[in-house]
Order: sequence, then structure tokens, then C-alpha cells
Amino acid sequence: MKTRKKFYLYLILVLTGVYVALVIALYFSESAHGNASIQTIWDAFWYSLVTLTSVGYGDLVPVTPLGHAVGVVFLLLATGIMVTLLGAMVSFLTSEVLPLFLLKFQRRKNWYYFADYGAESNALAADIYRNDPKAVIIYGEKRDEHSEDPDYSCVFLSTSLPKIVAKKKNVGTKCKVFFMKENDIGVNSRANNLHELPIEVYARTSNGQDKLSGNINFFHSYDCCARQYWLSKPLCSHEKTIVIIGFGNYGWSILERAILINVLSTGQHIQYHIFGDAKEFLALHYRLQDVFALNEASDTRDSLFFHEDFWGEQPQLLEQADRIIICEDDEQEGWSIFWKMTRYYKTRGRIDLRNSRKAPGVSYFGTNEEIYTLRQIMRTDLNRAAIAINDIFRRSVSYPTLDWDELDDFHRQSKIVAADHLHMKVRILLGDETITGLTASAAELAYQKYCETKSAEAVQENYRRLDYMRWLRFYVFYNWSYGPVHDDVKKQHPMLCGYERLTDEQKKERDAAWELLGQVSKELRNTI
Repeated sequence: MKTRKKFYLYLILVLTGVYVALVIALYFSESAHGNASIQTIWDAFWYSLVTLTSVGYGDLVPVTPLGHAVGVVFLLLATGIMVTLLGAMVSFLTSEVLPLFLLKFQRRKNWYYFADYGAESNALAADIYRNDPKAVIIYGEKRDEHSEDPDYSCVFLSTSLPKIVAKKKNVGTKCKVFFMKENDIGVNSRANNLHELPIEVYARTSNGQDKLSGNINFFHSYDCCARQYWLSKPLCSHEKTIVIIGFGNYGWSILERAILINVLSTGQHIQYHIFGDAKEFLALHYRLQDVFALNEASDTRDSLFFHEDFWGEQPQLLEQADRIIICEDDEQEGWSIFWKMTRYYKTRGRIDLRNSRKAPGVSYFGTNEEIYTLRQIMRTDLNRAAIAINDIFRRSVSYPTLDWDELDDFHRQSKIVAADHLHMKVRILLGDETITGLTASAAELAYQKYCETKSAEAVQENYRRLDYMRWLRFYVFYNWSYGPVHDDVKKQHPMLCGYERLTDEQKKERDAAWELLGQVSKELRNTI
């Protein structure tokens, strides 16, 4: 790089010297001639500018042979200079210099930087643009690497991220940076020293916690898909048999969210039938039998059946299933199962197919447009609700507890799952299973119903039992067991003893998750 700079410096010096020499030669040759119009050094300089720029006023004309020779040189140089200037202008307009310069005038807008352009990045960027048409969307690569242009305003800059961030100069909101390729942050060169920049980073991962350092957050596309699935297609009270086909990353997450969220009544006994290799899942969650009946039917609790055989060998199960979820990681395999099932098997329940693109005529889920949204990835609303749950909980107990910033990842997840269950609580309180989203009006009505009915001791007891059931599932899912004192290292908790053995104060702790509905309704209404 330094050698190139020196070369250009020497070239500029040589060309400047040649130009000055030509002007001086023109001056001396013409000023010695009595009839020459070029008599001063400024006349020679003016003539050179007029000739080099191809203006040609004709007010000054060389008359000597040397003057003519210099004029010819200037004429030849003029063509080269014009071509060079035109090329430089075109290069400037088509290069990254101009958009990088223009970023200076958009500092107050919201900036979103994507390390790469792809289907996932495009879906998220489109969601951002729909909600914020003035957003500045930047892709960290060259535009000519892609045949199709996005349907929204954006810029492609392969310039380093620190250089781009420097253009914002901490004006307005922090630049939000996205790494949309799975587990990309550990190998992508653009991820170097991110913690040193004034930015918010969101990186897609298949494992690990939700946070790495102060400004680096992770999101799980499989978890986003599962959360969106049970939100848009929630479990209904009449559904007793659920079949899950495909137990890869998506199937695992679908079952996990079902275990943690699908709590409708204290007397439910839903059967989940899972087809796929579940050895690792069962090994990791080895205490599931504490709250679930494994591979056997039960009239008092939910059952988990794990099938190692081919799903097609269970035609009676498929026929009686209330819902069949096809969630193979390989979309083509999922479609193959769907076509075989609809062609050769009798089914009475709904069939939901995971597909990354919209599929008309099919009950699909998991499209890029559903998963890759700011609401899913940043989880601002969900985290805000979880923080509120923690605050309500701290005020409702007599012993000291930690605030949100002091909680570890496990206890944060506990509050987040409680916030996730709010949607189900609204459906339960209002007795309306057509609700497929948490709105301000629905939350407000549900909270009013809760306040009206909790005065009845039996009703409030049922509310507490229901949330305790949800809470118990979460702790058992992460292999906690009963212990006389709360011990995070041993994974023991004194409330993992059954609802009947809880103290009155411990039972009252379950009220926090219901009381949150009042606060959520206010916050949702304020954001409209």
C-alpha cells in the first residue's frame, strides 16, 4: 500500500513538472516574437487551461514553431484528461466512495448493518423497511455479487464495519449489526473486535446462551420458529393427540416450546408422539418423567411417546391425531412426507408443514418472513414483559431477590417463558381459543376478568395451580429437583415438592405471572 502511494506521488510530481516546463517553454518562445498574443506567463497559463479543457476561446494563439508544438501537446493531453475525468467521475459514482460519503448526512436515522446478503437477511431487512421506511440498511459486501436487487432502499458496502460505524459518530440510536448465517460470528472476519464498537450485535446461532458480552446477543432461528408456531397456531382444549414428525433442530424446538408453554388446564392429559431420534434429547432432559408419563398413556398428566419406527407404520395414530406437525430440517424431505401422508393415509386432524416459503393451499409455518423479524430476533416486547414479571415478583415476596441485570441466563429464561405463556393465559381467561396474538385490548379484558374472578378462593387457587404447573415444567426440563433450600449449583429448589406442600407465601408467588397482564396491556396500548 505504501509503495503504491509513493508511485502515485512520484507520478503527480513528474506530470506537474512536465506541465510547468511546457508552460514556461511556451512563454519564452512566444514572448520573444513581436506579433505573438501570448506575452506573459499568465497568458501562457491561461492558454494551457483553455486548451486542456477543450474550451478553445481563440483569444490567445501561438505563432512560433515551438509554440505550435506545445499547443499540439496540450491538445493531445486534453483528450486524455477528459477521458480520465469522465472515467474518474463514473468510477466515483459507481464505487463505494459516494454512498460512504452520503452516510454522513443520514446519521440521525436508524442504521442496520448485515454482514452478508441472503434469504434470511433479505427477509429481516424487508421487515425493517416495512416498519421504518427511513431506515438505513447496509449490506457488508459488493452489489455485483448478486443478480437480483432488493425491493427496498439499501446500500452495499464492503468497507470495514468500524469505518462505517465511525460515520455515524454516535448520533441517534446505535447501529444494529446482524450476522444471519448460522454460527457465523465465530469465523466471519467482520466479527473482529465487535465488543469495542458502539453497536448492538445480533448473531444467529444453533447453541449457546442468548448473550456473549455487553453488546453481543444471540438468537436461535429454530427457537424463533417454534415460538412463532405456537403463537400463531396455539394448542386448543379439544386437541388431545399431537404427532411430531422430524426430530432435528426444528422438531426439538417445537417439542421444547410445547413442554414449556402448552399448559391450558390443571387436569389436561395431552399425548405427544414424536418420530425421530430422541436419544440425545432424553439424555439431556433426564428428569422429564417427574412431570410427564414417558411412553405410556396417563389420565392425570401429559404423555411423551418417542417412536423409533417409521411414522407410516402407525396408521391408527395418524388417523386419531388432532394435529400432525411435519418439521423435518430438510424441507424436501418434509414435502415428501406431506405428499405421502395426504395420498396414502387417512387423517382427521390438521397437518402443519414447516416451509421457509409461503405455500398456498397448505397449512404451513416457519417461513423466513415469519421467523426473521425484529420482533422475533430482538425480542424487545418479550424481554420487557419478562423484566416486568421479575419486578412484580420481587415486590410480592418478603425475601430479597435479584433485579433483571443481576439474573443469570437460566433465571432470565424462566421469566421469558412466563412472558411467553401470557398469550395462553389470555385465551384461558377470556375462554376464546381463536385469539392468536397478544393485543392491548385482549390483555386488558383478560386482566379485568382475572381481577373479577380471583376473589373466589377456588378460582384463584386454580390460577395458581396452573402457573405452578407451568413453572414446574420449566425447572424439571432443566433437570432441577427438590431440595430444602434454593441451590443453583445443585439445581435444587424447595418448591419442587408438589403444589399441596407449598406454603401460602410460595403459592402467592404464582400471582406475579397473572398480575403482569395489567401492565402488559398498558405498555401495548402505549406503543400503538
